[in-house]
Amino acid sequence: MPKIKTHKATAKRFRVTSTGKIMRLKGPRSHLRRNKAKRVRRLFDRNIEVEAKGARERIARLAPYLK
Repeated sequence: MPKIKTHKATAKRFRVTSTGKIMRLKGPRSHLRRNKAKRVRRLFDRNIEVEAKGARERIARLAPYLK
């Protein structure tokens, strides 16, 4: 059975924790960042969990070796 190719853009955007959660960064982080509140800029630095079941399945299909 041949190896499955990883979708590189997906592999760069998502990380998997040791417990198996798929984590992602928040959306528009850099554009016009100086105008945003300090609290909002701080929230952009956190990883958040991908909660939708369909999104988790799609990410697992696009990046099968993301462990």
